[in-house]
Amino acid sequence: MTLLDEIETLRGILEQDVASIKTQDDAEQFRLRHLVKKGTVQALTDRLRDVPKEEKPHVGKVLNEVRTWVNEVFAEVRERVTTRVTGPQIDLTLPLRGPIGGSLHPITATIDRIIDIFSSMGFDVAEGPDVEDDGHNFGKLNFAEDHPARDMQDTFFVASDSRSDILLRTHTSSVQVRVMESQTPPIRCIMPGRVYRNEAVSSRSLAEFHQIEGLYIDRNVTMADLKGTIMAFARSFYDATAEFRFRTSYFPFTEPSCEIDMSCFLCKGTGCKVCKHSGWLEICGAGMVHPNVLRNCGIDPDEYSGFAFGFGVERVVMMLTGIDDIRKLYENDLRVLRQF
Repeated sequence: MTLLDEIETLRGILEQDVASIKTQDDAEQFRLRHLVKKGTVQALTDRLRDVPKEEKPHVGKVLNEVRTWVNEVFAEVRERVTTRVTGPQIDLTLPLRGPIGGSLHPITATIDRIIDIFSSMGFDVAEGPDVEDDGHNFGKLNFAEDHPARDMQDTFFVASDSRSDILLRTHTSSVQVRVMESQTPPIRCIMPGRVYRNEAVSSRSLAEFHQIEGLYIDRNVTMADLKGTIMAFARSFYDATAEFRFRTSYFPFTEPSCEIDMSCFLCKGTGCKVCKHSGWLEICGAGMVHPNVLRNCGIDPDEYSGFAFGFGVERVVMMLTGIDDIRKLYENDLRVLRQF
């Protein structure tokens, strides 16, 4: 049997098989048998190379006619058996959907709530530039020239043709300096804002995050004023029955310095995952403003004293929401954000 005979035989088979297509499954089975790379039509095409040279034009023409015909017929049949939606795809009789309301990001909502509490206690809100100079970020805050925080591993420095002391602020304490330089005591304000540190991103830390710091400068300000302010805030924000402990610490810009723990508001001090089963949560660092800082900002430390405190907003949000990975706050996953 010549290749022309086989082509004619295949055409008869194709005519019978295409006439039997009644469903989409039938159409798929036809395609898999005849029209794929290893199908019957391609098998005869591959054999065209064995046809004598003088017969090849004629045989090739016949084979192309069969290929074109079966593709056209199959397309028509498949279109006929494909299920179509005949009615309207939109039910115009349905009532309108109401607008989908947005909500504040949990970080924004937390900052707003903290501001409200401190505002009710008589604190103003102060802001400053994200791009700072070394003097406001470190020097006037009593950081020694060789302090580790000045190192490139902690600070993002900004390239400048004229200066080498430009950087992204590593804390909002730089705003405290600007407030003390521009205002005469008494000063009572908080400084919310974004800060930047050259740290590895992990489930517990970011290179860019938010802080809120507070400052109170006046005559005869004592550690008792600091304790009362922090305790009043924490009992309003976290738990009205909370207990506190003050641990000695060190910060260049305060003396004495302390870190403040609060009894866990989730487990009431019995121990849980959030407080690492200690019964205590660290809420902020604080201390009395160092006399050198007051002096650097033009305030007489013999006449005035004050306290300062600060904490990270993301840490507060994680404690309140139970989120265990800080990166989830910045991934814009609506499944996370819609919970708050």
